[in-house]
Amino acid sequence: MNKSKIAKSLDHAAFNAKAIDQISNQFDFAEDEAYEIQKLTIEERLARGEKFVGLKLGFTSYAKMEQMGVHDMIWGRLTDSMWLKNGETLFLNQFIHPRAEPEIAFLLKKDLNHEISLEEIPEYISACAPAIEIIDSRFANFKFSLEDVIADNCSSSSFVIGAWQPLPELLTNRTVVLLFDKEIKEEDSSNAILNNPLLSICNASRLAEKYNQPFLAGNILLAGAATSAVFIESGKKITAKVNGIGSCSIHAK
Repeated sequence: MNKSKIAKSLDHAAFNAKAIDQISNQFDFAEDEAYEIQKLTIEERLARGEKFVGLKLGFTSYAKMEQMGVHDMIWGRLTDSMWLKNGETLFLNQFIHPRAEPEIAFLLKKDLNHEISLEEIPEYISACAPAIEIIDSRFANFKFSLEDVIADNCSSSSFVIGAWQPLPELLTNRTVVLLFDKEIKEEDSSNAILNNPLLSICNASRLAEKYNQPFLAGNILLAGAATSAVFIESGKKITAKVNGIGSCSIHAK
């Protein structure tokens, strides 16, 4: 298996919005190899001038982990070209089969190079905000194995973040809503994110240390979806609201 060649094919698929066949249909490969491919796909983007801006977590629902038969969350890397401004237009012709998820974002105020505890979070996190992540698998029919999705940067595609707010002491039991125009598409509690969204920071620090991924002051973390992802329809205003934190939106075209 040529990891560099696979990484280039994934990057080409994302860049041109053209789906490809699952890697796992051709090769058997392990999670560590999948993360190696993911790193190589991001290096393709960095070589074009994009900048690393943070991390995202996936499978932050314990129910989802159990459903997928995994025992840990997965993670991907974010670049500046993925970051849309609040209220900006999302051009759907740049994606294959995009879906929206409501999330909570965190902002690092100092470098994080080791696993931290909940008690240490105020030392490292300066703010939080509502967010929308746009996921878009590069694989045909949105079908993939665990290793496939890791290699594909956990389907990372774009994201928008609302206004940063001071980090509250607690982020549990907050209603999280995803709307298309004024229609509620999904609604759940912030507890759907690891039973406590702040635990996403602890886990991101653990995974960044494990995979030797620098996680620096000014970087962001997308904590994981609070609801199921919803396929995006053209012409819709997509809004995520997190009780007590605010909202953010993008316009699909």
